[in-house]
Amino acid sequence: MRVAAKLILASAISVALTGAAWSQTPAAKPAAATQAAPAATPAAAPAAAAPAAAAAQPNAAAFPPPPQQAPQPARAACTNPNALGVARTVEIDTTGGPGFGFEHFKELDFLRDKEVVLTFDDGPWPRNTPAVLKALADQCTTGIFFSIGKHATYEPELLKQVYAAGHTVGTHTWSHANLNDKKLSEAQRKEEIEKGISAVKWALGGISPAAFFRFPALQHPPEMVTYLGNRNVAIFSCDIDSFDFKASKPEKVIDTVMKGLEKKGKGIILMHDFQKHTAEALPELLNRLKAGGYKIVAMRAKAPVASLPEYDQELMKDVKLPTVSTRPVNSVVTTVSE
Repeated sequence: MRVAAKLILASAISVALTGAAWSQTPAAKPAAATQAAPAATPAAAPAAAAPAAAAAQPNAAAFPPPPQQAPQPARAACTNPNALGVARTVEIDTTGGPGFGFEHFKELDFLRDKEVVLTFDDGPWPRNTPAVLKALADQCTTGIFFSIGKHATYEPELLKQVYAAGHTVGTHTWSHANLNDKKLSEAQRKEEIEKGISAVKWALGGISPAAFFRFPALQHPPEMVTYLGNRNVAIFSCDIDSFDFKASKPEKVIDTVMKGLEKKGKGIILMHDFQKHTAEALPELLNRLKAGGYKIVAMRAKAPVASLPEYDQELMKDVKLPTVSTRPVNSVVTTVSE
């Protein structure tokens, strides 16, 4: 199932976009609101080039500038001489909301042959996220973690571990709502995006996440693509979907990814650190990538995304409940025997 709609920009240029269903079966490949679209085919509506400068977009000035904050900790020095490692690191200027991943965005094909980007959605989650982090650390490599806001508030210490290990942290809405759901108002769609950003920032102890976003189920409502463009937040689709949420065993995850790479030769791989089978599959998958001559590319945002104060305040209603005591745990609970 696909959704096509016109995006109205300041220059009155239209772009056709489609939303991927859970099956994510490709059809027309739309362009991001700020990029030149490919030539139209009979299956796709006509699309045209659009400006990339944030200044050319309506309401762009209404949002706060990127916050100034300390640099993210570097990845630990690698002690494994046979590790997969990281072949190169690229910095992304997210001005205007560029799109990545051929499932939806074809304009920014920056990966070289046999280069891959590892991405993980829906975390952080107990046991599974730590297992993913260990597998990546063992191979001295990295990925992008698109965190659900609610999950970040459940497991803030886990998300801090992701960040401290040098991985890129992006966002994936507040509650994993399908933003193409017609029952949602525009205000509710924006709240899903913004409250997710505020929640991840809160979980990271006030550190703003990268200006990277992935729509749940790869559903891209055109008006929200425009909104993220105005927010200068890059949008991620994928090239290879592991379909790990459907896998019955770890071997299936590995098989799906490797077959996708054999066909396409490179790409952004979509996985979920929320999924048990992904955590179990990752050590062998990384071995297979190494053996197959694939190289990992790290993607970093040039600047973090600024959360909006009204959503920071809204978030506090969920994460800061009234309490009768503000004393630290060790002053309340004492082990007297063990």
